[in-house]
Amino acid sequence: MSGLSVLCFLLLQTGAHSFGVFNGKSLSHQAITERAALNVTVQVCRSLAVSEGRDFTSPPQPFTASSVAAACGASKSLKSFIETIQRIQRKNLQTDIKYALSARRHCDNEELDEGKKIVTDGLSVVKASNKQQNFVSATSSLGRILHTLQDFYSHSNWVEIGHKFPNTNLIKANARVGNIAAKTRATCLSCNGNDCRNNIRSDILKNNILTSGYFSLNPFAKPTGKCSHGGVPDSTSLIEPKGGINKDTLDSSHGHLHSQAANMAIAATSELLEDVRSAAGDKAFFDMMGLSKGKPLCFVVDTTGSMGDDIAAVREVTASIIDSKLGTPDEPSVYVLVPFNDPDFGPLIRTTDPEIFKAYINSLRATGGGDTPELSLSGLQLALTGAPPNSEIFIFTDAPAKDKHLRNPVIALIEQTKSVVNFMITNVLGIRQPAEDNQQQSYRMSRADDQLYKDLAQTSGGQAVEVSKSNLLEAINILTESTSSSLVTLLQASRNPGKTENFAFSVDQSVRNLTIYITGSNVEFTLIDPSGVVQNNVNTSGSSIISSQTVGNLHTVKLLTVAGVWEIRIVSKNSYSLKVVGESSIDFLFDFIVDSDGPFGGFDVIDNRPTAGQNASLLVTLFGSDSATVTEVMLVESSGSGQVNGTVKAQGGGEYIVRFDRIPSVEFVVLVKGQNNNGVSRASSGIFQRQSATSLRASGLTVTVDELDIVVEPGTLKSVHFSVMTTGEGGRFTIQAANDQDLTLFYPTNLLLSAGGSANGTVNITAPADTPSGTVVTLTIEAVAPGGADSNYAVLHLTVLPKVTDFTPPVCKQLSPQSRCSKNCDRFMWEVSVQVSDGVNGTGVDSVSLREGSGSLNITKAADNSTLVTYVASCCSSKMQLVAVDQVGNVEICSYSAASWSSRVDYSVLLFFVFTFLKVSL
Repeated sequence: MSGLSVLCFLLLQTGAHSFGVFNGKSLSHQAITERAALNVTVQVCRSLAVSEGRDFTSPPQPFTASSVAAACGASKSLKSFIETIQRIQRKNLQTDIKYALSARRHCDNEELDEGKKIVTDGLSVVKASNKQQNFVSATSSLGRILHTLQDFYSHSNWVEIGHKFPNTNLIKANARVGNIAAKTRATCLSCNGNDCRNNIRSDILKNNILTSGYFSLNPFAKPTGKCSHGGVPDSTSLIEPKGGINKDTLDSSHGHLHSQAANMAIAATSELLEDVRSAAGDKAFFDMMGLSKGKPLCFVVDTTGSMGDDIAAVREVTASIIDSKLGTPDEPSVYVLVPFNDPDFGPLIRTTDPEIFKAYINSLRATGGGDTPELSLSGLQLALTGAPPNSEIFIFTDAPAKDKHLRNPVIALIEQTKSVVNFMITNVLGIRQPAEDNQQQSYRMSRADDQLYKDLAQTSGGQAVEVSKSNLLEAINILTESTSSSLVTLLQASRNPGKTENFAFSVDQSVRNLTIYITGSNVEFTLIDPSGVVQNNVNTSGSSIISSQTVGNLHTVKLLTVAGVWEIRIVSKNSYSLKVVGESSIDFLFDFIVDSDGPFGGFDVIDNRPTAGQNASLLVTLFGSDSATVTEVMLVESSGSGQVNGTVKAQGGGEYIVRFDRIPSVEFVVLVKGQNNNGVSRASSGIFQRQSATSLRASGLTVTVDELDIVVEPGTLKSVHFSVMTTGEGGRFTIQAANDQDLTLFYPTNLLLSAGGSANGTVNITAPADTPSGTVVTLTIEAVAPGGADSNYAVLHLTVLPKVTDFTPPVCKQLSPQSRCSKNCDRFMWEVSVQVSDGVNGTGVDSVSLREGSGSLNITKAADNSTLVTYVASCCSSKMQLVAVDQVGNVEICSYSAASWSSRVDYSVLLFFVFTFLKVSL
């Protein structure tokens, strides 16, 4: 599609389908963000389909995450798509909750230039993070800047002036926002009672002077003659000139313009997302939004001398997965590799190219490692920060961890990312053989060494598999058999010490590939299917069991998917874990939330552990079936039978708020039960249950960090401020800070807190001057109560970004005229040659890609460091569009056709055309 077609499509979505008001309700930041994100994602999917020669059918209006994922051929990644949209929405919402009084973040108090700087600086972070495939950091930053961008249209007088299209200059660092009113110039009159329709002075509107309302809890904070934001709790609106100009809701002071402002905000959000898309490329934007085929394949591999056989098994299973899954819906979305030994770990390798991943795996060599303990947790920490959230990570080792001090930071990252970690431990006999001297060393892991890996596996919902080196390949083949993103957990439990116990789980008709995993030695089980047929680990022949396999301490049972209630009885005195999984479209996401004490109310998402000893609230999002509803939500002890039942209240759109009168005092998981009436009677076959894989825990401590400034300039000291608060007794609390890039940190090792009190601290960190732009440093700050019985943490993603001085996009210059085409297009070809350069002071052209056109593109580098592009196509495909991006993400879109050409797309003109001639009306 041409630039005009794309913008027409996007703005049709914002206007023609009532984006400003839905069912008579005001449109929130979250709704504006979601609709713009879905619109642009549809365009990206359309473009990818065209480039790959596939047909594309747009989903029906109004778009939903489910319909867009299905249209994009990525239904199995619906969970990560929804999670990404929610992350963007959550960071957007937190601007109102955490920074309600920051005028620049809301474009209040006429701080429009300052608001624009937040947008453009944040946009540089988004682009740099995307370039390094750090998509969590990119989408978090995206959410923060979108709030400020959207508030411009609600809090300023841009709409009242009569503008019909967004202010494109808000996303251009070297452009002016507009003519902002002087601090001494009066901008408003008092409203006529409750009627504020004409309270902006006519000279301000006539002369296109920009202003925005003042907001403060202090009524005297507003300069004389200035507009107020208006509404509760803005006290300045009580002082002359009274009233306000905000358009936040239909009931706001300028609520009559809410629809136009919301419509403009959706178009502006779409425009910013289009800029991010152009800088990243369609495939990277697709990945950023969490849309992919299969789940990530992530290996963390011990490369010491005794691991030669293990590495060979990893090579073989990698080749098997790639060869069997390539081109299928379960093809891994990304490949991640982290090697480790002692004294080194990393680097992290992340690629979407399976052949590149194979080459890295094949390059691994087993060397060194004579002192036995290795940096396994350092490698795991790097994988948890480098792999996408909800990944499944496999760590291969035959040695204990040398870096046990990272246990708690690793658990914090597991809780944050909700990734599953499987340990493949091959030191069953306790013998290691270093490569350089061929001398065997006898070393058996202590019970503490072994338990550390089991604890981490249990917390993540993974397995700690103990297997001989000769049987490793068989074990890993079992666990990696399914790389589907639609894998769900029905039941998970662990017992240490082991005991005899019965476990029940419901299977609904949407479940496929039902599998039971049991890890432990000398474990016996008895299985009863919904029809009452009894089978056990000795007699596995029967109507319900497809296959049963034991490798090392891993027992795998594949079952026929029979809907109804199953029961499994486990008998063992040894510790064991149980996990029941299947593939299904029905799944859930959840976050603990707390009522906000900010001026706007609402709730905030808890980014770490919920508070112990108090009631709690959970936000549950159910997806995968329009007919499924949640009926029960429980917090179930991970290693026991205790549970806390919640009170469920539907919020609409698949969201539920669940209230609990307490939280378990030990590790727990979230269990959701409900009814799916999609073609089944309201009976056992329609009952579903899903469980979170990650175990969580409550804490009497709260650790918070300042997220306002997440940029680290290379070679410059960065200070991160944090606070620790306790609801319990006081004392000296231990502080531990860690990061995944192995950078040196300086911080207080303890803080003194009084009972129920708080204290502040600072972590100082410096990234080397040669750190690549866009590198994300994941900083974990942990506080441990006296005695070590309680702890909590904060995780902050810092982005390394040099000062940006290049704000000018590349330039396209036509070198040769295009061929003219006749009516018989299939008989002729046309050609155009273009030089793309970035100017004398530019950072240089980073990429040139084809956005539109089905011809062939040839790209070469010229002696003057410019990029030469030659495009040849059939006259039946008479249009093409190039996207040129420089090293810092400045974008230029250049369009050509067989009949005429233009080197620059003026988006402001296009937006004006669309808004004028489509007559967008809400």
